[in-house]
Amino acid sequence: MKKTVEYTDKQYKLVGQSTPLTFILTSRSTRRVPLLWFDEKEGVNKPLRYARNQKSPFEDEQDGNAILEPIIFEDGFLTVPKNNQVLQKFLEVHPSNGIKYSLIDKAKEAIDVVEDLNLEVDALIAARELSIDQVEAITRVAFGTDPRLITSSELRRDIILFAKKDPKGFLDLVGDASLHIDSKVQSFFDNSILTFRKNKKEVFFNTPSNKKRMLVIPFGEDPLYVVSSYLQSDEGLEVLEFLEKVSETK
Repeated sequence: MKKTVEYTDKQYKLVGQSTPLTFILTSRSTRRVPLLWFDEKEGVNKPLRYARNQKSPFEDEQDGNAILEPIIFEDGFLTVPKNNQVLQKFLEVHPSNGIKYSLIDKAKEAIDVVEDLNLEVDALIAARELSIDQVEAITRVAFGTDPRLITSSELRRDIILFAKKDPKGFLDLVGDASLHIDSKVQSFFDNSILTFRKNKKEVFFNTPSNKKRMLVIPFGEDPLYVVSSYLQSDEGLEVLEFLEKVSETK
């Protein structure tokens, strides 16, 4: 049984933050501005040309009576009725599709909105259920702030705002296995148990019994990431244990 094709009106919108009052899309291929579509089956580039009275958007499939019309976006939008299939096909294969304009898919946009809202809800629920230790850890890692300087209410407010503004980033951070150690590293610096020298190129111990250099930060690397990775290595585990004991006395 032959499947019935359903023709519908389609709407397109310009891509970008700012849109002109009117935008005229290039509607035919010229030497100065080639407008080509690559045919995978034939292995050739086909020149495009929009003509309302033709059945095809490809110039080599049109007759000599082509009537050319401009393609104009008004206030960033263009509506093409279902009885203008040649323009719908032209816009589908146009090189600027997805670059200068895109088809409005309301069903897909609705799905995307629902997914975004669900992600935000998940992030807000996760933020509300964090323990105070987790809140302090995220505060140190995400904001680079010493949580001792902020009230618990302010901490939770900032965490909830973070979850609302960037739900994916928040959930990724909460699920990061390195969050706990990253928080500890930040606390070591907050408590001046570790210090940076030479514009964060070197890390030194700063305890009553040890003022030696711990490590050198490789060029272009994130200092906190390097320290965290070192303290999780076989060589750094004893150092981590030592720093934790010092931290308990602070």
